[in-house]
This record gives sequence, structure tokens and C-alpha cells, in this order.
Amino acid sequence: MKIAFATQDKVHVDAHFGWAKAIVVYEVTPEGHRFVESFDFGGKLEEDGDEDKLAPKLDAIRDCAILYVAAIGGSGAARVVALKIHPIKVPQPEPIAEILDKLQDVLKGTPPPWLRKALAKDSGRAFDFEDEEEAHSHG
Repeated sequence: MKIAFATQDKVHVDAHFGWAKAIVVYEVTPEGHRFVESFDFGGKLEEDGDEDKLAPKLDAIRDCAILYVAAIGGSGAARVVALKIHPIKVPQPEPIAEILDKLQDVLKGTPPPWLRKALAKDSGRAFDFEDEEEAHSHG
């Protein structure tokens, strides 16, 4: 599944979603993780009140399952959730590499329910074992 990180230095999650200089996207599986791409946002960041500075960022993370941020406003969070992306705030700057390692461990074990939901979004066709019987009973 793809994970997005709001970052100023591309090494730590240390940016407010709206003001992030960059959003980096990684693909994470139980076997490992790899860098997918980096989106750079320059120029318009200072124009406060421009609510739609979020549009290009939302576009960048559209196919991600999780978004890590240092902070995110209420309206930004609502729009992220509307894309079925799970926003996670980190209380202090955290190295992206460490988060990726942790996620990888979680994926190897039993992911918590919110993460299972994120995984289901990602694979599209994946089914929860609990949902399996239900699917069959509907023919």
C-alpha cells in the first residue's frame, strides 16, 4: 500500500499538511518498502487564505492509504478522509524511515482494524476474512 508523508526535508515527517514543501510517497509491503515519488510544492505556500492550496496535495496523495503529518487543519483532514485516506499526526518530527519500518512490522503481524481498512482500499479486490461468508450468501 502507498503511504504519504508531509515533509520539509524529505527525511522527517515535520510539516503541516497545508504548508508542506514536499509530499513523499512510499510503497510498503510486509517484505519491505520502496520510494515511489516526491511531489514538491513551491511558490504559493505563503498565500494564506488560499484554501485550495490543498488541491494539488490531495491530488498527490489520492491513491495513498495513509498520510503522516505533523499537523493538519480540520477542513484538510476532512478532505483527506473523504478520499478514504487515514491521516496520522506525529507529535514530534519523526524519521520517515522509522515509520516505514514500523509499518512493515505491523503488516507482517495482525494490522489493527483501521489499517486493515486502509489495506482493503489499497488492493480493491482484497477481502476481509470476516466478509467472506457474507459475499457468498448473496450469491
